[in-house]
Amino acid sequence: MIMAPRKRNRHALGFLCCFGGSDLPEINLKDNNPLQFLEFTVPIPPAEELNARFSELVDELDLTDKNREAMFALPPEKKWQIYCSKKKEQEDPNKLATSWPDYYIDRINSMAAMQTLYAFDEEEMEMRNKIVEDLKTALRTQPMRFVTRFIELDGLTCLLNFLKSMDYDTSESRIHTSVIGCIKALMNNSQGRAHVLAHPESINIISQSLRTENIKTKIAVLEILGAVCLVPGGHKKVLQAMLHYQVYAAERTRFQSLLNELDRSMGRYRDEVNFKTAIMSFINAVLNAGTGEENLEFRLHLRYEFLMLGIQPVIDKLRGHENATLDRHLDFFEMVRNEDDLELAKRFDVVHIDTKSASQMFEMIKKRLKHTDAYPYLLSVLQHCLQMPYKRNGGNFQQWQLLDRILQQIVLQDERGDDPDIAPLENFNVKNIIKMLVNENEVKQWRDQAEKFRKEHTELMSRLEKKERECDIKTQEKDEMMKTLNKMKDKLQKEALELRQTRDQMTDLVAQLNEFSHGGNISFPSPLQLPPGGPFALSSDVPSSETLPPPPPPLPFSSSPPPAPPPPPGGPPPPPGAPPFFNMGMPPVSTTTFSSSGMSLKKKSVPQPSHPLKSFNWAKLSEEKINGTIWHEIDDLRAFKMLDLEDFEKMFSAYQRHQKEMGSTEDLYLSSRKVKELSVIDGRRAQNCVILLSKLKLSNEEIRQAILKMDEEEDLAKDMLEQLLKFVPEKSDIDLLEEHKHEIDRMARADRFLYEMSRIDHYQQRLQALFFKKKFQERLAEAKPKVEAILLASKELTRSKHLKQLLEVVLAFGNYMNKGQRGNAYGFKVSSLNKIADTKSSIDKNITLLHYLIMIFEKNYIDILDIQSELQHLPEAAKVNLAELEKEVNNIKTGLKAVEAELDYQKRRVREAGDRFVPVMSDFITVASFSFSELEDLLSDARDKYAKALKHFGESDGRMQPDEFFGIFDTFLQSFTEAKQDLENMRKKKEEEERRARMEAMLKEQREKERRQKKAKGSSISEEGGGEFDDLVSALRSGEVFDKDLSKLKRNRKRSGNQSLETSRERAVTKLNY
Repeated sequence: MIMAPRKRNRHALGFLCCFGGSDLPEINLKDNNPLQFLEFTVPIPPAEELNARFSELVDELDLTDKNREAMFALPPEKKWQIYCSKKKEQEDPNKLATSWPDYYIDRINSMAAMQTLYAFDEEEMEMRNKIVEDLKTALRTQPMRFVTRFIELDGLTCLLNFLKSMDYDTSESRIHTSVIGCIKALMNNSQGRAHVLAHPESINIISQSLRTENIKTKIAVLEILGAVCLVPGGHKKVLQAMLHYQVYAAERTRFQSLLNELDRSMGRYRDEVNFKTAIMSFINAVLNAGTGEENLEFRLHLRYEFLMLGIQPVIDKLRGHENATLDRHLDFFEMVRNEDDLELAKRFDVVHIDTKSASQMFEMIKKRLKHTDAYPYLLSVLQHCLQMPYKRNGGNFQQWQLLDRILQQIVLQDERGDDPDIAPLENFNVKNIIKMLVNENEVKQWRDQAEKFRKEHTELMSRLEKKERECDIKTQEKDEMMKTLNKMKDKLQKEALELRQTRDQMTDLVAQLNEFSHGGNISFPSPLQLPPGGPFALSSDVPSSETLPPPPPPLPFSSSPPPAPPPPPGGPPPPPGAPPFFNMGMPPVSTTTFSSSGMSLKKKSVPQPSHPLKSFNWAKLSEEKINGTIWHEIDDLRAFKMLDLEDFEKMFSAYQRHQKEMGSTEDLYLSSRKVKELSVIDGRRAQNCVILLSKLKLSNEEIRQAILKMDEEEDLAKDMLEQLLKFVPEKSDIDLLEEHKHEIDRMARADRFLYEMSRIDHYQQRLQALFFKKKFQERLAEAKPKVEAILLASKELTRSKHLKQLLEVVLAFGNYMNKGQRGNAYGFKVSSLNKIADTKSSIDKNITLLHYLIMIFEKNYIDILDIQSELQHLPEAAKVNLAELEKEVNNIKTGLKAVEAELDYQKRRVREAGDRFVPVMSDFITVASFSFSELEDLLSDARDKYAKALKHFGESDGRMQPDEFFGIFDTFLQSFTEAKQDLENMRKKKEEEERRARMEAMLKEQREKERRQKKAKGSSISEEGGGEFDDLVSALRSGEVFDKDLSKLKRNRKRSGNQSLETSRERAVTKLNY
């Protein structure tokens, strides 16, 4: 018979087992009916057609090469029987429920949820175990699409969650063993095995099952872990899982529980031998797979862990079982150990190294390093080891553990800095550290140079950011100005056109008037004889405007002359050109004053302090108000005789004195060297001012220049300007600072700052104008979208066709439901829309009138369901408070007027050098006024459209605010969306319930069939057979996987006698095609 070419299809899993022997097995159906009892309903086709059909069937199975050959070697009759039975199963309309992974996943999830709530009896436990066993069988025998569907539905996570949530009774039952068997069956398939290994926690969770007392479960877990060691990429996952199990089982060291189980006697020979064979096969796989195939250091490292746990005496004890399979694993462990010891000894040119003898190992190291550059470092290591903390009870062993782990990393890490074992130290790269030690001086130089470059880079980046910020602001201002100029140009052209039309109309009117009055003495000049200003020319006594510069374009707020600038705090502003405190040089006023009644008040002779004192900010009564009050009878001069003025001067001196008593001569000398700081400002205010100045990181002169130049270089951020406005010098501060201006060098930092700022003319107004300029675009950008939202939402509501249809349907249902005075309505208030959801169905309380409306729309008005696409700006408009918006617009308007007033004042005064207020703010006012006029026009348009929207929906009273009006529609649309989602969820829930009902019915039908059918006696498909993973587990269990290595070791031992073995070892561990 011609063998069909092999075609592996990873999307189907066969139902046939793998053939263990050379004889061809009898092929049986999975319903336990032998194939030889089937009758052929269709004749056998010719050989070529039969082979072609059978080849297609085998391609759907995930079989090994050996099993494929056995399948094609079957006689034609059996091939046809297998083909017909498989096709009959696939074409069966009443497909069994258990052929769906959904059923098993739902049942296992429910088992996991109920196991912590109920205690099950033996019969119920048996039923639960049968479900898991059926899943294990299905994973081995069902087609590949079953496994694919199981993976897609996250069946592995379902099994792992069951393992994590088991109670004690379940963990000790057969169900635990069956769940591990399901994972093993899933790994027996190439796609399932890849899925298990790709899961980040699967191997860790499987290892947790070693905690159980169930021997069969432990054996199954160890077989899985041992086989995973032989899979590419699986060895390190197993080491990580054992480290995870160390924490999970509270082990002192890794592998401790395994060694305890290996040494423990259970009294049942067969179970004990099988369990200890599984442990030894796992240990050999861990030692000799993965990196252990070629890396001597790694094998010595891992084996030393087992030797420290006392594995050698346990191996000698296990020899007493006299079991051939167990002895094979013990022999392999010892022979590989002896070979590695010989190879290590060969490196030191000796026959054997006693690793239990500290003195011998030290002598070996000393001999090897005696005359090398490394010997001083060996002595240094030993000297530092002598200084390590030591306690007799071993309380400080962690330091030695750290040293041990560092040495492990030095030995095990490869060139890339990777550790084949799970690295006990994070971010510890031996190669990088050695490079740093070799180039330590160069690294230091590079580090210093890098630090220098970093500082230069930081400085350059800071300067670059500053320049970029200036450039962006200038570009933005330029763009805004160009945009404004273009708009102004269009506006002037429009106005020029209107002016020409007006002149033409005036010409016609003058001509008509002349015609009407041709008989009288009244005559009108023609438009051509009018002065340039039009018919309303200026009188002759008005100065000519030819000598004046052309007027600027009209501003929105230039209809009336600007108000006078606000006076500075505490008094009227000084005249232009005069110093801020022009009255400071005047002679003092006589202290003799006269009351309004003509009676003179007693002249006061107040003692003068020896040095300046802090001020007392009181509100002083004028002399005219003293007569007839209590103050007329009070004489404060009497009080001066009783007061200790020297003590008072110490307590309230304007100088800040240190609290420390100057005792020693050195203290007196130092105190004489210190400069006393003069502070007349309130302490808390001065402290906050100093904090602000420290954040600014600018000198007083730099701040002054920035304010004069209107911060063209962007040194003052908006938030800093806002804080500076809180520290504007008050009138009382200015008066006190002027009194001590001759002591400016001794002023505290805050006092000096306030004094220097007070020298700037109109400092507060300048600061406010600068802050307004910086915040203008931001405030405009915040207000404009709100205005646009009201405008657009009003348009959308009045133009929406879908909303009109919706209201029409609601009106129809409302009139149909309501009778009497509430019925026969021609319309309803929009607030009624949100009451639709309050009307519930009398059949189903979960269904409201809104749900019903949506169902009607889905049938007859499908377009209404997309109503939100026509009302996109409603959510934004519902958030706008019109009163607050108008208040903000008025605030911007007021700010613009204040800036215009300050600009007018600055134009009239003589400016000092470097003062850029007039040119900067003139450009700003030109652009800002036009931008603000656009915002006002937009707001006016929005008001009109909103009023029309109110009228459009019958809300004619006009008292409803936009946030309330648009909020009604926005709330309704949200309820509309939620109701649509509710209906969708109801449909999905109903479909899920119908699907579950069908599955339960099919399951019930299947069980009825099983009870009616007579099960024939015959070998069914072996649940433990089939698949590459099972072959690997069997080979690992029997020790065949190590046969080639073991025979090679024996040959080498026999050939070399007591000589050392060769350093290179060829490995032939059986692997998977992963």
